[in-house]
Amino acid sequence: MFSVTNHQKQAHVIVCGNEKGGSGKTTTIMHLGVALLNAGYRVATLDLDTRQQSFTRYIENRRIFAKRFGFDLSLPNHFVVQRDKSDYVSDQENNELKNFVEVITQVQTKYDFILIDTPGHDGYLMRLAHSMADTLITPMNDSYVDFDVLGKIDPETGNIDALSHYARTVREARRQRRIADNGLLDWVVVRNRLTQINSRNKESMYNSLNNLSMQLGCRLAEGISERVIFRELFPKGLTALDELDNILPSTRANSSHLSARQEVRNLIASLKLPIDELSKKRSEAREAWLERDIKPIDTIGM
Repeated sequence: MFSVTNHQKQAHVIVCGNEKGGSGKTTTIMHLGVALLNAGYRVATLDLDTRQQSFTRYIENRRIFAKRFGFDLSLPNHFVVQRDKSDYVSDQENNELKNFVEVITQVQTKYDFILIDTPGHDGYLMRLAHSMADTLITPMNDSYVDFDVLGKIDPETGNIDALSHYARTVREARRQRRIADNGLLDWVVVRNRLTQINSRNKESMYNSLNNLSMQLGCRLAEGISERVIFRELFPKGLTALDELDNILPSTRANSSHLSARQEVRNLIASLKLPIDELSKKRSEAREAWLERDIKPIDTIGM
């Protein structure tokens, strides 16, 4: 749908999606955006959550804080699809889609990365964003309540009985992506709010997710723990990656802040984005492979 000529390089699209709220989508994608900006990449961000707009508020908090205190904080070029107030649902969807297409057309060849935060519910724009992702990040809390967004599990045997609506949505997005441009979607399920204490439930969750990941063709990664630092930084628009000693002299980075920063760095490394030499080579090899119009391997039986 959003094609460009061969000599134009498209941005790497990262979509953060989950149909369940409270999974840490906004925190995850905000930290990823700041990390890429600090590394010198051109980053555009897009908020598709027309109701909550938590991602937009996070970035606006950062902009206000930087301006008020004169700090030089890295900021992406941010866009938001405003909620349409037409009387008919069809008109709302058409107008929001038009806004989305205009943004993508504007930024797809001008930036290295496009980061998209999606709403916590199904919708046409959410499905469209998933289908154009190069990297899909699905944060989830480490509990069987959140596991349900991916699959239905037998409480007695621990076996996966069926895939959830969201898992089927991602499967369809992969199919649509192949039809559109033979593109590959790297799906990473990120386990947030991991406890530091090993437990039977933690081990059981890992085994269940590992079994499900083989069915879905996704990868697993560890995300951020339940740390107060992340909640405290949101109103100021700050992240664990910011040098707080320089920004807030009265607040020295404590062990929780340093641990949170390391968690974010570990997560970014596990995503294997085209940001280091090895990843760039992999990205270039993938582009060359796609240009040969080879049919991709069907990893999830579609």
